[in-house]
Amino acid sequence: MPVRVGVVVFPGSNCDRDTVHALALADAEPVVLWHEQASLEGVAAVVLPGGFAYGDYLRAGVIARFSPIMRAVSAFAADGGLVLGICNGFQVLAEAGLVPGALLRNESLRFAGREVAIAAERADTAFTHALERRRPLRMPVAHGEGCFYADEATLDALERDGQVLFRYVDATGTDAQPGNPANPNGSLRAICGVMNAGGNVAGLMPHPERAAEAILGSDDGMGIVRSLVDSALQAAAGTAPREAVAR
Repeated sequence: MPVRVGVVVFPGSNCDRDTVHALALADAEPVVLWHEQASLEGVAAVVLPGGFAYGDYLRAGVIARFSPIMRAVSAFAADGGLVLGICNGFQVLAEAGLVPGALLRNESLRFAGREVAIAAERADTAFTHALERRRPLRMPVAHGEGCFYADEATLDALERDGQVLFRYVDATGTDAQPGNPANPNGSLRAICGVMNAGGNVAGLMPHPERAAEAILGSDDGMGIVRSLVDSALQAAAGTAPREAVAR
């Protein structure tokens, strides 16, 4: 029986259907979760998709983080549940304090919408175990506030504790530091994806769901989607975290 993976939909989400399609391709059963509901409906993992939740008013993700469903997502994550935030979903997770760092305005002050290359720093996590470490992956970015920022002490701690999940890389596979054209937003230390300390919550700015089939120009994103689905299947088969309900 396919594992159930939730896809949260906020007003302004625009990648939820892409995410549902990619999860179905990975043999999961996608479950659409509306932002006003309090229950996660017993899913084994949750994805916060890309888009412009609540129009990105005030600051990207800052209003969405107060949605009723985010109380359930936060409780689910605290119980060890798997949560992945993509682009706007990453911004929401950062605003909610579920992943470290902040996503600032792009260094260019312009919206970035193009294909980039990224590489996984680790291939032993719930989100990357189907990938080859440091092999460049092609997928698009589409954001105006994607510059990953943290103070130096936090950046050093993320490096030390293995919480850096993905980095932007250039054509040679070298980390694309700020100022390198391969870094689309000026993210510090080329970071485009991070995890929480527990390794069960992750966010990344590029869109793996938009690189889920060769017809889209790249299917490199499916390794991330399949990693999540496989990890969710293992969680469902074992001692899955209890369903968290907002109160």
